Amino acid sequence: MKEISKDYRTEQERFWASQFGDHYSDRNQGEAIVATDTALFAKILSCTKSVDSLIEFGANTGLNLIAIRRLRPDMELSAIEINTRAVSLLELIKGIKVYAISILDFEPDTLRDLVFTKGVLIHMNPDMLPRVYDKLYQTSRRYICLAEYYNPTPVEVTYHGHHGYLFKRDFAGEMLDRFDDLQLVNYGFTYHRDPHFPQDDLTWFLLEKTG
Repeated sequence: MKEISKDYRTEQERFWASQFGDHYSDRNQGEAIVATDTALFAKILSCTKSVDSLIEFGANTGLNLIAIRRLRPDMELSAIEINTRAVSLLELIKGIKVYAISILDFEPDTLRDLVFTKGVLIHMNPDMLPRVYDKLYQTSRRYICLAEYYNPTPVEVTYHGHHGYLFKRDFAGEMLDRFDDLQLVNYGFTYHRDPHFPQDDLTWFLLEKTG
């Protein structure tokens, strides 16, 4: 496994590459999570056409990608992940191309039909979001999906007793404002009290390039 660079631009990168990120990977495991992810991505993928390749920005241990593979066994899957322990588990999943690197250091080498994040932008340094938006846009051939905590205006939330590591805002709206050829295809909400497939209270937005 390629060693991940320790030259981080932000404290948020260091936080997720550290022991806290290890503990996150350890506690977020299991078939129940994969089942809820499968239900979520079935909805999202049903809104797309001709998606044969996909990359996840901030994939952690790959539970989202495992769910997607169950829906689309033929899809070409890739992942970007900064945490070394998570990368070691990602690399155990056959057929997934893994970029062991910070999202901020990732340089697109090929276009993917769908690029997505799930609970990742909320943990990025807000000053770096324009850079991340550009990378998402540059990597996408057609679709971008953002599944994050939504708030109409930027707000910080205490995260497991830590400050400076969780931010809510209108990520999709900011991307729509930044790129003239993006349009909103669909959106939805996942509720933590759903009786069948509970998720964190995420709002997902599917965007499409029209240019």
